[in-house]
Amino acid sequence: MSESCGNSRSISTNQTSVHDKLDDIVKKYQQNESKRPISEHTDLAFEQTCDWLEGWQGPIILDSCCGVGESTANLANKFPDHKVIGIDKSEARIGKHHAYQKGDSNYLLIRADVNDFWRLVRSSNWQVSQHYLLYPNPYPKASQVQKRWHASAAMPALMAITGNIQVRSNWLVYLMEFARAASHYGVRSDLTSIVQEDAFTPFERKYQQSGQTCWKLDCYSEEGE
Repeated sequence: MSESCGNSRSISTNQTSVHDKLDDIVKKYQQNESKRPISEHTDLAFEQTCDWLEGWQGPIILDSCCGVGESTANLANKFPDHKVIGIDKSEARIGKHHAYQKGDSNYLLIRADVNDFWRLVRSSNWQVSQHYLLYPNPYPKASQVQKRWHASAAMPALMAITGNIQVRSNWLVYLMEFARAASHYGVRSDLTSIVQEDAFTPFERKYQQSGQTCWKLDCYSEEGE
């Protein structure tokens, strides 16, 4: 649920701090690898992405749940020596990317289920240097905690790809939870507010225009220090 806040909506929730069952949930999924079949369309999307990456030996950036791909184009422009892959489950959202396209040849948008795509990346030899999760659905009700990435069966694959992750949200609790969950994988985090920065996604632009505070969590592996 949410409430009107200017021209966007603020988080409305019955949970005001880290979920009291979060640690137990994270530990449970750490010990149980997902066995669900990979969706056919994601398997095909992964093959197409591998073809696009053929021969590439450099670093890769993932932009998961990229929506219309504005963030993917921004990342490609910011990191011209990387290959950037934007992933979203909605063909309709990806189809709107032409409005944000900047002509960079170092990025690709694909339609795939990120839960399955992360598992395929985990089993590959990709050199993923950074992973972005920009404004994922927070599922703010306490009863929805296991729908959040950090408290789901997808978390082990997510953390195995790279410990260098940036998550953004307008709900501080979501990022506090992600940091707590990531700590179970030996990953440290820095949490800061986003001020005086150009909006990186349409969501961020909307929240900023409504006067909401946006936050970012930068995660990094211990060995990366």
